[in-house]
Amino acid sequence: MRLYRRLLLIATLLAFAVIALGAYVRLSDAGLGCPDWPGCYGHLLGVPDAPHEQQAAANAFPDRPIDTGKAWKEMLHRYLAGTLGLLILSLTVIAWRKEMRSLQSPALPTALLGIVGLQAALGMWTVTLLLKPVIVTLHLIGGMTTLALLAGMAVAQRSTGPADTGLRPATSLLALATLLAVVVQIALGGWVSSNYAALACPDFPTCQGQWQPEMAFAHAFSLHRELGHTADGQLLPLAALTAIHWTHRLGAIVVALLAGTLAASLIGSASKLWRRWGLLLGGLLLVQVALGIGNVLWSLPLALAVAHNLGAACLLTATLSINVLIHRASLKPGAVTPVGPSSATSPLWQAGAMDN
Repeated sequence: MRLYRRLLLIATLLAFAVIALGAYVRLSDAGLGCPDWPGCYGHLLGVPDAPHEQQAAANAFPDRPIDTGKAWKEMLHRYLAGTLGLLILSLTVIAWRKEMRSLQSPALPTALLGIVGLQAALGMWTVTLLLKPVIVTLHLIGGMTTLALLAGMAVAQRSTGPADTGLRPATSLLALATLLAVVVQIALGGWVSSNYAALACPDFPTCQGQWQPEMAFAHAFSLHRELGHTADGQLLPLAALTAIHWTHRLGAIVVALLAGTLAASLIGSASKLWRRWGLLLGGLLLVQVALGIGNVLWSLPLALAVAHNLGAACLLTATLSINVLIHRASLKPGAVTPVGPSSATSPLWQAGAMDN
């Protein structure tokens, strides 16, 4: 059990790193830094640096100019994601051991391993299908799903001590609605990024100087199309990019209202630890909104854009953790103490410190 918790902690932290590096690769336009998969210009280790290697790569891929900087970014992301996959495989193997099956079902780690396999396929299709928006978006969603499941498993590993949750019954519904809204908003954010629509509205709070600019929703949310084109092969109009960006802004308002209300509800709880979760959620929400506005006003600087992706991951993790703890408390009233996000009882900090 100790090894399982340690691996779970490492995998969760590594999932954050994979998401951050993936966002950096995508936003620095290095998603096609390697024209093949799983290697890079035929190299499973490294990229073609030497002159003779670059000549061979140019002969093999004459229509793909070699950019070793972008290639290294892409390969580092693949190596990190591959390491995460091996960790999840190890977690699954441990979860199927007899002593572990007596403590918990191996279903969730096994499902997570299946998601990792799907992620690998999506990573390959991202390259072979030349950044097709629906594939890139699904790849981002898969990464966030991996992180969410790891974080949820980590939280579920540590919930101890008799205490009354002190939450009103409606809070559980609010927490679930907030989680669903965050998930939808992340998908919309991925659609904005994969369609390069982040700067379709260069001003805030208006868009192109209007409250309701021209928008083409039919083209905007057509899934079966190539990057930058409509389903019938025409160039994607600005009105479609505007619709994508504007919908993401509307989603941000919904998330802000729900998450803000949930944070206020938790802060108003009699439990000190629930108040900590409320403060954490409220703080993450404020930072994420500020990052989103900053990306618009400062024309999508790389550092802010990557931070916005990480902010989404943190917001997802926080809302999921709150839902897991509320659910566990409802199953055993009075038997679960919410784990404080800044306390020594946090599941992620104690994942490797507990004995069997």
